[in-house]
Amino acid sequence: MDFAYDARTEELCAVMREFMDSHVYPAEKVHEEQLVQLDDPWAWDSAPIIGELREQARALGLWNLFLPGDEGGGLTNLQYAAIAEISGRSGHLAPAAMNCAAPDTGNMEVLALFGSEQQRTRWLEPLLAGEIRSAFAMTEPVVASSDATNISTRIERDGDEYVITGRKWWITGAMNPNAKIFIVMGKTDPEADRHHQQSMILIERDTPGVEIHRAMHVMGYDDQEHGGHAELSFTDVRVPADNLIGGEGNGFAIAQARLGPGRIHHCMRAIGVAERAIELMCVRADERVAFGKTLSEQGVVRDWIAESRVRLEQLRLLVLKTAWLMDTVGNKGAHTEIQAIKIATPATVQWILDKAIQVHGAGGVSQDFPLAAAYAGIRTLRFADGPDEVHKNALARTELRRQRETR
Repeated sequence: MDFAYDARTEELCAVMREFMDSHVYPAEKVHEEQLVQLDDPWAWDSAPIIGELREQARALGLWNLFLPGDEGGGLTNLQYAAIAEISGRSGHLAPAAMNCAAPDTGNMEVLALFGSEQQRTRWLEPLLAGEIRSAFAMTEPVVASSDATNISTRIERDGDEYVITGRKWWITGAMNPNAKIFIVMGKTDPEADRHHQQSMILIERDTPGVEIHRAMHVMGYDDQEHGGHAELSFTDVRVPADNLIGGEGNGFAIAQARLGPGRIHHCMRAIGVAERAIELMCVRADERVAFGKTLSEQGVVRDWIAESRVRLEQLRLLVLKTAWLMDTVGNKGAHTEIQAIKIATPATVQWILDKAIQVHGAGGVSQDFPLAAAYAGIRTLRFADGPDEVHKNALARTELRRQRETR
């Protein structure tokens, strides 16, 4: 296993760090101020500073780097890991500036891999250009969506159309009026075997019967800077049959193909969140004095800093190994490691954020530092793309089977 960064990665990392220092970090406060002034605060990407950052990212060659092949940056997972980590240090701005923000990334991957030529022309091209946003509607309020085969939304064929009826929630980005297209997962054949009942279909935002009901808050945060998380419904929504992605019954397989890369992208960015948290923790520890000495001289604080570094380095190695395996043996061959990083990353980064918050005292839970909002965001990763328990159960089954075969 070779995790050394090649020349192109080193070059992109240098460009990325300069982009962050010169443009992204200074823009954080500006974006916050501009959001308040927008006519629709959910349209976060309409803030002028976002357009400026995108122009700079394009000029620097930092555009669509998440997508392999000619349509994207042509990077391997291992190469992109380094870039995604740096972008995670300002997770609400840098990925969006580079057109590498979820859920658009996963949706673009779906269209690139499974979309028809018509679908790619109509939706993938404007997404790649950053002209529109999108949303991925799978999770539902009335079923345990940790088991994707539970999905109850119906997609029924009626002549040259499909009729969609159902309710979804926690649909990231859907509050943003610029999210023009939704990829919706539902059941086309409830009588098929459990992994071939589901399909995916494209639904335009303004289609009759589509209704946005409310924004979902995350621990009190509205996540406005990511376009919010919506609860929405589809009532007798009619779309052309050509809007189906792939064939009927392929929805579960497409979801798995989408979620694999999505999981590692989340983990890569989360490492950047933790790095910034350690940086802020060290600055605060050196600046604050308690009981006659700086916090950095207190044994318990030093223990937190040391533990944070050790835990993060361990996590980074696991994520890099996973990226390397995805590049060398494919996503299926790296399935166990993808599950492992999905389990380990939120817990590790959440622990580091908790210690950074503690070092900051009351300021740590305030809006004056990015730590509290980051904590809320990382906590959601223990649900997003599958809860911890589902991944642990699957990983344990694999390990038990491997051990039995060895015996």
